[in-house]
Amino acid sequence: MTPHEYCRQKAAASGSSFYLSFFFLPRARRQAIMALYAFCREVDDLVDECRDKTLAAMKLAWWREEIGRVQNGRPLHPVGLALQEAGREFKLPAEHLLEIINGMQMDLQVTRYPDFAHLAVYCYRVASVVGLLSVEIFGYREKATLAYAQDLGMAFQLTNILRDIGEDARRGRIYVPEDELQRFSVPAEDLLQGRYPENFTALMRFQKDRAESYYARALARLLPVDRKSQRPGLIMAALYHALLREIEAKQFQVLRQRISLPPRRKLWLAIKTGIRCGHAGK
Repeated sequence: MTPHEYCRQKAAASGSSFYLSFFFLPRARRQAIMALYAFCREVDDLVDECRDKTLAAMKLAWWREEIGRVQNGRPLHPVGLALQEAGREFKLPAEHLLEIINGMQMDLQVTRYPDFAHLAVYCYRVASVVGLLSVEIFGYREKATLAYAQDLGMAFQLTNILRDIGEDARRGRIYVPEDELQRFSVPAEDLLQGRYPENFTALMRFQKDRAESYYARALARLLPVDRKSQRPGLIMAALYHALLREIEAKQFQVLRQRISLPPRRKLWLAIKTGIRCGHAGK
């Protein structure tokens, strides 16, 4: 199995919305984004699946060393080999890859966030930085597209947080800021126990509105000249935004179930958005 085949299988196995957006890309860009996605999956999965935090931290340290090897031309892992090729082709900053690992490190050390400012640091590391790397792979002309990517990554992560509140709570993590739990009189213990307190819906709507604001700000920053090149990100935006609205339509019942879009709806949204973006600037 080649490094690129490994990355493709890693991406396909996740069933992620991201995978649908990759097929609109030329081969070199598609391989690069799959390498980036596979890297994110590797480090995220080891944090979520490794119950021994000391062992997980050691594995993250290994990945830090692997990024160094990617830089000096001697990676060991199939994902590292694929990242090395992507980095040469698209000049991916190693510090961004390390920042993603920093975000995963936070999951080993932090289970609560006092306010949104602290949460935003985490979101930047695990999502906005991925957006910035993706933009380098997709290509862009305007610097404003970097701001678009950063805000869109934030929107994606806030959507993920809403979707995964129950799952994260079962791991002992709460990503809703503590000051907002207090403002809405929602006890953290209720989330950890999978109980819906009285003001839960109001709290979730507040989180949803914040995510909406990031979608709006991101899309407003993307200038027409870069819409076609950013087609994969716009496909992901369509899918994630639809998921956010589906969560609201199901009254934020996220503590005991994982809300998702049906595969056919995701495929239809991906095709429709891809075609529309393909005509951008014509």
